[in-house]
Amino acid sequence: MTARAFTLRNPTPMPGWGLSFGIMLTMLSLVVLIPMAVLLWRGFAGFGAGGIWEVVNRPRVWSALALSFRAALVASLFNLVFGVLLAWVLVRYRFPAKGIIDAAVDLPFALPTAVAGIALTAIYAPNGVFGSVIADTFGLRVAYTELGIWIALIFVGLPFVVRTVQPVIEEIDRETEEASATLGASRLRTLTHVVLPMLAPAALTGFALALARAVGEYGSVIFIAGNLPNVTEIAPLLIVIRLEEFDYDGAVAIAIAMLAISFTLLLAINLIQIWSRRRMGAV
Repeated sequence: MTARAFTLRNPTPMPGWGLSFGIMLTMLSLVVLIPMAVLLWRGFAGFGAGGIWEVVNRPRVWSALALSFRAALVASLFNLVFGVLLAWVLVRYRFPAKGIIDAAVDLPFALPTAVAGIALTAIYAPNGVFGSVIADTFGLRVAYTELGIWIALIFVGLPFVVRTVQPVIEEIDRETEEASATLGASRLRTLTHVVLPMLAPAALTGFALALARAVGEYGSVIFIAGNLPNVTEIAPLLIVIRLEEFDYDGAVAIAIAMLAISFTLLLAINLIQIWSRRRMGAV
């Protein structure tokens, strides 16, 4: 009786609710809540909403914010499509050097962002290996343009989608696809009505992670971007410039603007995730 009561009271090896919640709340406060609260307090208590708007409502700031979020969205959408395809190939097919390619997916996690930026710049510069070929063949310049920023953000964000979707693909039973084919569904219908609905929540999670990483990316972008104001200057770099100029109010205002836009995007993604899970459950 005592052993049964102990099992019911402690159904998992994790600590009790109070201790677990306390540890979680403490770590979350130290890492996320307190820094964000200090940032908001510094901005609104220091110079108010009007002061924040006055700093943000400038052409250079709007250009940097638009570039950062536009490039992050483009790179994340690219990673969403090709990350799912790459994860599918790694799980469902056997081919030479599969282990090497699978390990290479994690390279952006291990590689310092500054090293990645230098390497990408050397490769895609006008005299680089790929940059010269692209310039001669298509007449496009990659480095020091927005295209170069896209490539850097794709590089750092791709692993988030692949590693988020890959376990879900491994759990999909092939018999589900075979049953769909047995019932007369075409490959396209099986893909759109059977496979993709099961992958949608994980794919959206990977997309959100890649987007969050891309919006705040700094090290891998500043080398390949060129950092021209109103052209290839990203918002994180503008924040660093404000700090170097000892314009702390300006840096805080831009950071709050980025925080507000990021929260809005992540809220929209979470709502889409909830809708997709409910739709999948209803089906």
